[in-house]
Amino acid sequence: MNENNDGIAGSLERISTFRAGMAQRIVGQKALVDGILMACIAGGHILLEGVPGLAKTLAVKTFAEMASLSFKRIQFTPDLLPADLVGTLVFEQQTASFSVKKGPVFANLVLADEINRAPAKVQSALLEAMAERQVTIGETTHALPDPFFVLATQNPIEQEGTYTLPEAELDRFLLKLSVPYPSMEEESVIVRSSLQEVRTSSGTSSPFSSRDIAFLRGEAQKIRIDDSVIGYIVSLVAATRPASDSRKDRRLRSDYLKYISFGASPRASIALGLCARIQALFNGRDFVIPEDVKAVALPVLRHRLVLSYEAGADGLSSDDVVSTILNVVPVP
Repeated sequence: MNENNDGIAGSLERISTFRAGMAQRIVGQKALVDGILMACIAGGHILLEGVPGLAKTLAVKTFAEMASLSFKRIQFTPDLLPADLVGTLVFEQQTASFSVKKGPVFANLVLADEINRAPAKVQSALLEAMAERQVTIGETTHALPDPFFVLATQNPIEQEGTYTLPEAELDRFLLKLSVPYPSMEEESVIVRSSLQEVRTSSGTSSPFSSRDIAFLRGEAQKIRIDDSVIGYIVSLVAATRPASDSRKDRRLRSDYLKYISFGASPRASIALGLCARIQALFNGRDFVIPEDVKAVALPVLRHRLVLSYEAGADGLSSDDVVSTILNVVPVP
C-alpha cells in the first residue's frame, strides 16, 4: 500500500471514529454530523436551519468537546450590541487606563443561536470575525483563536422580530444545512435515552481530537481534482447567474432562470471545489468525480441564490432551483 493509500485509510478510520463519537449523543442526523466535520476540515462556517429541539446545539457542543476546542454560545436578540459579541474597553481606575475585555467571540467554536434576530451593527461585527478571523475593539485589531468556526442557527418558521441576513454575510457561510425531523424509529431511541437515568459523566469517550482534524485537512489537500471537474463546477455556478437581458426576455418565462434574481459568486465555486474534495475523502477516494460535486451542491448553493418573486409565487425553494440546475448542466 503506497503512502497516499495509507493516508486514505487513516482518514477513513478517523472519520469513522468521529461519527461514532457523535453517535454517542446524536441520534441520526448524518448530514448534520458530516457537514460539521466537512466545514471544519475546509475551515469554513455553517448556517444551520431547523425548528427548535433537533439537537443542533447539542451537536455543536459535542463536537467541541470531542476536539477539545473552546466553545461559546451567544443567544442573538434584537437588543444585542456589538460589544456583547466582540468585547469592549474597560476603564481601570488604578492605572487610569483602558483594558480590553474580550467577548464570547474569542473561542474556537462559536454558536450564534438565532443569528437573524440581531440588528445590522451586530451582523457587521460578526462578518468581520467570519471573514478576517479578527475583531476590532476600540482602535486595536485582535486576532481570533485558531481554529475559529462559527455555527449559526436560524428558525425557519418564526420570522417575527427577525432581520434578513445580508448577502455578504450569507456568502461567508461555507454550508447551509437543513436539519430535518428525526424518523419515528430515531425519535423512539431519543425518547428512550432521555428517560434513562442521567449519567454522571457527560463527556464522550471518542479518541477523536484536534490533531485528527489537522490530519484530515492535510489529506483533503492531496485529493486530485481534474480540470474537467473544475469546469463542471464553474458551469454549475455560472448557470445560477441570469444575465440582466435574460431576466427581461419574455421567452424565458418557462425557464428556471426566471426564478433567480441574483446568482452565486466565485466564492461558491471555491466552496464547491473544497467540499467536493472532502466528499471524495469521505468516500475513500483520492480523486474527485462529478457525483462528489452533486452531493455537496445543495448545502453549498442553497443560501447563495436570491430567488425572484416568481419562485415564491410558484412555491419553489432554493433547493428546487439548484436541483433543476443539476439536471440541466451536462456532466463531464
